[in-house]
Amino acid sequence: MDIYLSFGPLAALIAGILILVMPKLLNYIVALYLIAIGLAGLFGHGKFI
Repeated sequence: MDIYLSFGPLAALIAGILILVMPKLLNYIVALYLIAIGLAGLFGHGKFI
């Protein structure tokens, strides 16, 4: 059985768990996610996330 993980769903899962545990992290998690999406778009790695 092979399991393939990509960054997007894994990051969403971790972020969701962290938000449930510590809701004050929501702003930081959203900001980091948007920065990662922006950097991926700028450097041409559209399929990175």
